[in-house]
Amino acid sequence: MDINQLNFKHLFYFWRVAKQGSLTHAAEQIHTSQSALSTQIRQLENRLGTPLFDRQGRHLELTATGQQVFAYAESIFALGEQMLGWLEGRDEGATRVRVGSVSTMSRNFQVNWLRPLLRDPTIVLSVDSGSLETLVERLLRHQLDVVLANEPVPSDPTRPTSSRFLGSQVISLVGRADRWSGTALRVPEDLDGVEMAMPSVRHGVRLQFDALCFSAGVQPRLRAEIDDMTMLRLIARDSGWITVLPEVVVQDELHSGELVHVGQSSQLTEHFYAITVRHGHLAGPLSRLLPREAAGDIFTDASDPIQPTRNSSCSLDD
Repeated sequence: MDINQLNFKHLFYFWRVAKQGSLTHAAEQIHTSQSALSTQIRQLENRLGTPLFDRQGRHLELTATGQQVFAYAESIFALGEQMLGWLEGRDEGATRVRVGSVSTMSRNFQVNWLRPLLRDPTIVLSVDSGSLETLVERLLRHQLDVVLANEPVPSDPTRPTSSRFLGSQVISLVGRADRWSGTALRVPEDLDGVEMAMPSVRHGVRLQFDALCFSAGVQPRLRAEIDDMTMLRLIARDSGWITVLPEVVVQDELHSGELVHVGQSSQLTEHFYAITVRHGHLAGPLSRLLPREAAGDIFTDASDPIQPTRNSSCSLDD
């Protein structure tokens, strides 16, 4: 097929429908009828010789080929928008990178991982938080380029994702220095009846901790369970309870002496993953931050793991 035979207007219509995930919404945005959109997308499919959508009644799902064509179309029309922006003096040469991050993740980790993008003046970065399920759905609709999560996502034919291991960090028990200074607790043996604040059950670390306590026949006294790491940090600082969290979250308080480390277990760790569409096109700056994609669901690259520890030089707040 010659490039002269490719109708970019048809490709544009396909791109808008795939981006919106709805024929109705796309038709409203570009002020045309649904039937006209559908006809022109079918003409594009005929020209390319392959279907781009699976049509289930009124519901449209991108085929594997459709996902790849969409990724190329996204780059083509993003460059077109950059060109128009340059002509109008806006965002000259900018590349947009769209990141989703689950709400239970440490913000320190997010900032550390994104720092090369923050330093690049040619990148416009957007970061959205939410539940893993919602973010993965947006990823599969090509509304995000990558999702940062603390658990992998299984891949299947209906959800072709790739979960790439980025690193891990140790989980610690911390407490206020005015109450817990000089204390060293065995985890979990010394925690029976101890007042504690913990991540919510949505957080993988909480599940690890509960399993550890259950296996040892230990039952701490739960005083708070918090979904957000920033709030958990404030609870650790302002209550007298022992708090279970990634130590890097409260590193400033540990350095100042306001909080102290009171216990740790090698069986408590938090893992980080970058989730992308399997074999999808990645923005150039983003591809440099990710390990190569492997044939299996989860790829572990131990060559440069991110492992904040008690001696980490990171000093950002969560």
